[in-house]
Amino acid sequence: MHPAFSVVFFTTATGAGYGLLALLGVLGGFGVIQADFWLGFVGMALALGLVVAGLLSSTGHLGRPERAWRAFSQWRSSWLSREGVASVATFIPAGLFGIGWVFFGKSGGWVAAAGLLTAAGAVATTCTTGMIYASLKPIAQWRSRYTLPAYLIFAVMTGSVLANALLQGFKLGSTAVLICALVATLFGWGWKLATWRYNDRLDIPTTANTATGLAGGTVRSIEWPHTEENYLLKEMGFRIARKHSARLRRIAQALAFAVPATLLAIICFLPWPLGAIASLLAAAAQLTGMLVERWLFFADAKHTVTLYYGR
Repeated sequence: MHPAFSVVFFTTATGAGYGLLALLGVLGGFGVIQADFWLGFVGMALALGLVVAGLLSSTGHLGRPERAWRAFSQWRSSWLSREGVASVATFIPAGLFGIGWVFFGKSGGWVAAAGLLTAAGAVATTCTTGMIYASLKPIAQWRSRYTLPAYLIFAVMTGSVLANALLQGFKLGSTAVLICALVATLFGWGWKLATWRYNDRLDIPTTANTATGLAGGTVRSIEWPHTEENYLLKEMGFRIARKHSARLRRIAQALAFAVPATLLAIICFLPWPLGAIASLLAAAAQLTGMLVERWLFFADAKHTVTLYYGR
């Protein structure tokens, strides 16, 4: 039993992709980043490529991927459906912005409007992704004030680090983007530590007694309700040893936060192309670390249904 890699990759890739897309939409649309064909082409391809790869990987998590389109019809009640609708809708202004900024080399006017709509769509989609997990009452580790902001913070963090690497690679380094990436990385680190502290101290009042409504003794499970593992046990009944969790937390902190922050802090003192190489290493380390962090996000989650299995 282990968290599905398709969902781990999905949340990591789409977060970084939408973060970069939002920054390009705002900075490129208003001329903060001057229009340049190859810069714009590579940047938009990277942002949209991450988003598409993440969305496609999420279908691999479905029992019947060919029926994924049906999820769009439940937008009135399902955050998953709203995420699908928002993600597709975001491609419309993103396409218009890309045409104007990349191919026409324009900023301001309708290109700026399309960039703002692109950024708004990216934020909305990221929020719906976060709410998929924050809305689940049976999982106390997700049903907290830390979950939704974390998705937004990590999107800004990974997006700004990627944007910095992109600009540094094209010898167009921006001090504002570099500082934004460093501050976002440090803030994300603090938010993650606060989240872990909250989850470690979490007192879940639900027991087998309260779940079944039985009193007068301690309710124990003598055998499973069924003979094979089900979806919830595979995805939300994972048991990870405390020592392994602590080691993975250190790895996540090092790769996702400490290494990128250190590299970003010294880039100002490095000549090109050393600054560009350091920026690329910071982005690569951070995305790798976020895969570990996202894996822990799912591995640490405990669904209330596991009470029926004596856990």
